[in-house]
Amino acid sequence: MTRCRRHVLALPLFFALAWFDQHAAASQVSNASTHFVATPAMQLPDYLHPTVDPVFGETFTRITKRGPLGNGVACVKDYCSHRYSSAQAWNADQSLLVITNGCNGMCFLDGHTFVPLLVRDRSGECEWHPQKADLMICVQGRRISTWAPRTDHEDVLFDSRDYRNLRFGPGKGNPSQDGSRIAVRAIRSDGAEVVFAYDLKLHSKLADIALGQLAGNVDSCSISPLGTNILCIQGLADGTEQAFIFSTDGTPGQQWLEHHRPGHGDMTVDADGSEIYVGISKSDPDRFQVIKRRLSDGKVTSLMKYGEASHASLRALNKPGWVFLSYGGEPDKVSARPEMAPYAREVIALRLDGSGEVRRIAQTRSVDFDYRSETHASPSPDGSQVIWSSNWGVPGGPVYDFVTRVDWSEEPKSN
Repeated sequence: MTRCRRHVLALPLFFALAWFDQHAAASQVSNASTHFVATPAMQLPDYLHPTVDPVFGETFTRITKRGPLGNGVACVKDYCSHRYSSAQAWNADQSLLVITNGCNGMCFLDGHTFVPLLVRDRSGECEWHPQKADLMICVQGRRISTWAPRTDHEDVLFDSRDYRNLRFGPGKGNPSQDGSRIAVRAIRSDGAEVVFAYDLKLHSKLADIALGQLAGNVDSCSISPLGTNILCIQGLADGTEQAFIFSTDGTPGQQWLEHHRPGHGDMTVDADGSEIYVGISKSDPDRFQVIKRRLSDGKVTSLMKYGEASHASLRALNKPGWVFLSYGGEPDKVSARPEMAPYAREVIALRLDGSGEVRRIAQTRSVDFDYRSETHASPSPDGSQVIWSSNWGVPGGPVYDFVTRVDWSEEPKSN
């Protein structure tokens, strides 16, 4: 018994030393570093066990696993993750977090402890209201409504006989930053495919914009951050992705006919008050650079040089000035090419002002395999938490969700 007790008493000291060693190692690399940083080997963290990133020092937690999680929430064996980089995972006060990919419904977790709370069997498309923490904005069939996941109460705002197959995006639609407007795609009674803005405060539908005027297939449409414009992305038969901007009264605006310049991105309001789209360019002269593009006149500013950035998120609405980027790629290849952005299998935050200032958040260890294994990092409204996905180095292996907590008490300076 004495020997057993001695080992038990030694365990706290062991974990304290391990924690100290992790933090000591992390202190050797600034999370503002703009140099390539190798990723050390690391075992998959246990479910809901906070772990310190051995390089950058931030604490992160694996928040999904295979099978039952509790309170009716369950994950399939192959993947269980948040929906997308430009979709907000947390509600406005960050008390709830929603998991939809590979979960048995809309699965809601505690937004801070990540303990499963409830699951809802909900069809259609729903996004968090950016200001009302208890509500989601939902679009389905012929209806637009607000819905409270905790109580399962729904208020129908729009129910039309003249429009059907209403879509919120689909997939890449967000409300305006004040939550007053959304863009809705629909089929009108005469068979025309249209998009229109809907004002949730006034319960009013704005002008129809005919999507048949575009030459390709429209992928998605979203209202702009200030609610004054609608941005639609279309795909041509040769794979070219183009962007078209309309005012909410239907007046045509900018047409970005170059392929994917930018794409896989998100919209926000820049420091000068202009609306911008931030993403990854796949066309010259800024091919595979992270760029921002102004909706009003199409002006392009490069934010990060050629690299392996795959997705951009601006969901930290209450921490303006930063874009959160997911990087894939092969670390060996990136480290051998000094002309590239020095990030591989990482999540970083990047200043929007063009200074190149970065905050390195996580090394994801996710090996490129398929769409589900892509990182798709997305921040919480205040930027204090970032959710990201990883197969943890196993091609074709299960994909889990992780959340990194970010301490912004001392904002970094690039070096």
